Amino acid sequence: MKKDIGLYEKKVILDKEFPIEVYFNEKENLMKREKVFPSHWHEHIEVHYVMSGEMEIMLDHETFFVKEGELAVANGNVLHAGYCSSNLKSVVIIFAMEDLAKEVADENLIFCKMISGDPVIREIIPAIYREFKEAKMGYRLICKGEVLRLVAHLARNYVEEVLSDKEQSKRLKQLERFNTVRQYIRLHYTEPICNRELAELIHLSEDRFNHLFKECMGVSPLQYVNEIRLQKAMQLLKVGEYSTSEVAEMVGFTDYNHFGRLFRKSFGFTPSQVSRNS
Repeated sequence: MKKDIGLYEKKVILDKEFPIEVYFNEKENLMKREKVFPSHWHEHIEVHYVMSGEMEIMLDHETFFVKEGELAVANGNVLHAGYCSSNLKSVVIIFAMEDLAKEVADENLIFCKMISGDPVIREIIPAIYREFKEAKMGYRLICKGEVLRLVAHLARNYVEEVLSDKEQSKRLKQLERFNTVRQYIRLHYTEPICNRELAELIHLSEDRFNHLFKECMGVSPLQYVNEIRLQKAMQLLKVGEYSTSEVAEMVGFTDYNHFGRLFRKSFGFTPSQVSRNS
C-alpha cells in the first residue's frame, strides 16, 4: 500500500461524492514480526479496526496493541506505522473530513487514539466490511452513511483535544519541515550522518534541531537513522543474497556487533535467523 519509510503521503481522493478509501489487511501464518504499513503521515484521517488477531500500531510516538473489536485512530498530520506478528484481519478506512463532514472538519477535532469496547463501532465497521466485500447495488451509499455515522459518534464521544487554527497550522508546518530531513536520511542512510548536517538542512542550531526532532518524531535523530537502516537490512536479509556482515555494511553500520544488538532489540531475533529462514 505504501513504499517509503517515514514520508509524507499525498492522498488524493478524486470522487467528491465518495471521499473515502477502504482497505483490508489480512495476514496469516506469520513466523515473525512483519510490517503492515510503514511510518507515514497525511492530512486525512485513517482508522484501523481489528476484526480478528492483533496489530501493533505507532501513533504520534506512542505504541498501541490493537486487538479484536478495537479501533485505532490516526488523526490528520500524525505519523503512524503498523506491525503484526500473528494472524490479522483488519479494516482500514481513510477519509477526507473536509469533503465528508465540513461541519466537523471546521472544529479541528483531535480524536482519541485508541477506542475499546464500543458497541456502536463494533456494529459500524463490520457493516462497512460486509458491504465492500459483497459490493451489491448501492453499497457505496451505505458505506458513506456508516462512515458519517462513525464520524458523528467520534465527535460526540471521543474528542481528545480541540486545536485552534494556529495550532493546526503549526503542527502541519513542523511535519513539513522535518519531511525534508526524513527524505535526506532515506537517500543517505548508507553514509555517515551527523546531527549537525541534518540541522543545517532546515537552518537550525544542532541543539534546537535535536530537541524539535525528538518532539516531532518521538526518537532522537540517531535512533531514527538506525531505524531506517534496520528496516532496509531486513529487506536485504529476506532476499538471501548477502551475508549478515555484508548487509550490515551495505546499510551503513560500521560495527557488526552493534548492528546485531540493535537488530535483535528491534525485531526480537538475530540477523542470521532471518538469513536461514529466507
